[in-house]
Amino acid sequence: MTETNMNTSNPYDGERRAGTVGLPLPGVELKVTDPATGAELARGEVGQIEVRGANVFKGYWQMPEKTAAELRGDGFFITGDLGVQDGEGYVTIVGRGKDLIISGGYNIYPKEIELVLDDQPGVLESAVIGVAHPDMGEGVVAVLVPSGEGPDIAAIEAEVSRALARFKHPRRYVTLPELPRNTMGKVQKNALRTQFADLLSD
Repeated sequence: MTETNMNTSNPYDGERRAGTVGLPLPGVELKVTDPATGAELARGEVGQIEVRGANVFKGYWQMPEKTAAELRGDGFFITGDLGVQDGEGYVTIVGRGKDLIISGGYNIYPKEIELVLDDQPGVLESAVIGVAHPDMGEGVVAVLVPSGEGPDIAAIEAEVSRALARFKHPRRYVTLPELPRNTMGKVQKNALRTQFADLLSD
């Protein structure tokens, strides 16, 4: 991160676990906390990732309110990432806090759904977003970028039903020729949420 540089890494000596971002680097403290209360969570629970160390910045230039919102008084920086730390300390990132979907009281992490969708034939890449739903608060929408002959939506729905709990299933699938990205190449999910804001309203 710009605010912290590197925080974790899979070790050169020791087990390298695919799918994780590894262990906190020497001198970096990391904890997973409840987004609502800031209380530290037990290992294995998903929450927001916070880090502290000499690598962490002192604050945003001339932005005291933003600094106060994201940098705690004890020096822990709220990264905005959602993740989980296992019993051995390995960290897995499951998404960004602002991308969390809350549907019918359930927390839904888009990355888990995207991993399933990205493995399907005819899908180059995907982005999963939450948009307003009249009954559930938010509903899941899957945005797919086709490859080759394009996706077979019925086959994808069948695989999603097999792989994921019912409350995580997308309510709609839409295709775009490409996903909107910023200058750093990151997918702009806020633009997708705006584009499809009314998709589930009727």
